[in-house]
Amino acid sequence: MAEITELKQIASQIRRDIVRMVNGAQSGHPGGSLGCTDLLTAMYFNILHHDPLTFDPDGRNEDLLIISNGHISPALYSALARSGYFPVKELSSFRKLNSRLQGHPATLENLPGIRIATGSLGQGLSVSIGIALAKKLNNDPKTVYCLMGDGELDEGQVWEAVTYAGAKKTENLIAVVDYNKKQIDGPTDEVMPLLDLRAKFEAFGWRVIEMNGNEMEDVVKTMNRAKALSGNGEPIMVLMHSEMGAGVNFMMGTHKWHGTFPNDEQTKNALSQLDETLGDY
Repeated sequence: MAEITELKQIASQIRRDIVRMVNGAQSGHPGGSLGCTDLLTAMYFNILHHDPLTFDPDGRNEDLLIISNGHISPALYSALARSGYFPVKELSSFRKLNSRLQGHPATLENLPGIRIATGSLGQGLSVSIGIALAKKLNNDPKTVYCLMGDGELDEGQVWEAVTYAGAKKTENLIAVVDYNKKQIDGPTDEVMPLLDLRAKFEAFGWRVIEMNGNEMEDVVKTMNRAKALSGNGEPIMVLMHSEMGAGVNFMMGTHKWHGTFPNDEQTKNALSQLDETLGDY
């Protein structure tokens, strides 16, 4: 289990991986990937009870993390590789022909760490509820986590799932919303105002907590608190306040980098802001 200083070092390397991957592919989604890096680092290197060396798609007796906003695949792939699911050098194949590292996570390629295909927004929470209920039926004590984007909350299926999870007291489920207030078409307040998310989730029977998603200490503390609060008859919702493009100054404060790759000069600039701590692939 990595401590805070090491987690920050890993996060810096994962951010480097993200920038290099989308530049190398000339395609991808760096903004949300960079914003979610601290969370994914904390999850795979500190929070989750998992074993990369004995990966089983069924995930019995392991904590599972479902990435509903599958377009942040660069962050996910880097976290998986850096934690030992597959060779780090494979990151160089991101979005290339015949690669196992598709633009959105897919199961056809049998990539270790990927249990469902995600990226069709709105579906991940429903899948996570099903997995969580299956674990309860199997007397599996482990926890199911689900990460969603805030723009994803425009999808009606999300709110059907939110209602169901609260009604069925899915107490082994912890969901996280990447609340960066930006989506592909612009600020969420302009595209489809989300209003009071805390009040909305609480109205559906969820326990809601909030955190700064780009402060590693707060991420680890809050996710541990979420786990401590679970098992008490309520699903847990973590509203993660984050910054799209976190770690790279020219990518922050705008939705432009949701799905735009950096050119070579921009990549050089971005990498100059990020420490190489584990060695580039």
